[in-house]
Amino acid sequence: MERSAPRHFSMLREFHLADFFTLGNAACGVGAILLSMLYMASGDRSHFYAAAALAPAAFLFDVLDGRIARARHQHSPLGRELDSLADVISFGMAPAALGFAAGLQGGWDAAGLVYFVCCGVSRLARYNVTAEQLADDSSGKVRYFEGTPIPTSVVITGVLAWAAWQGSVGDRLWGGAAHIGPWDVHGLVLLFVLSGSLMISKTLHIPKL
Repeated sequence: MERSAPRHFSMLREFHLADFFTLGNAACGVGAILLSMLYMASGDRSHFYAAAALAPAAFLFDVLDGRIARARHQHSPLGRELDSLADVISFGMAPAALGFAAGLQGGWDAAGLVYFVCCGVSRLARYNVTAEQLADDSSGKVRYFEGTPIPTSVVITGVLAWAAWQGSVGDRLWGGAAHIGPWDVHGLVLLFVLSGSLMISKTLHIPKL
């Protein structure tokens, strides 16, 4: 029997409904990064607010994709990988870009932001690998998270949005700046460092609702 040639966009035809919500999550993250760069170029604070507003939108998509997948019994390895990649963008790179746009531009700040993103990537990779081990034998559901889930970074985005609303961005960023060794560091970057550290904690168990 002759095989039919692969059709264009055949991969998208294999997506479940939940996967499109996952892509909505990723789209919000990309939009937040682009708007953060636009804010740096224009100085128009409305661009900063729009970037911050996309964080709760991404979170909503992230919640909905999981609920839809469970309701329709359409879990798949592809969906899990899509979810992780989207989360890296929306809850890892996007908050880091917004923090940089807000004024975390010292050398130590950059190191802290890189650390935060790397922790988020590591957290998601560990979850994907250990999900089956952590699952309850009776229900098959993961009972708890090891470390805080990466979407908790929406709290950081909210803090940055509030700082911008108060006019405390750029040179007036909360916590001020200090010169340590060759580079500058802002106190607010410690929020990113703390968040990243909690993500990779092995002993912190967060019940999964």
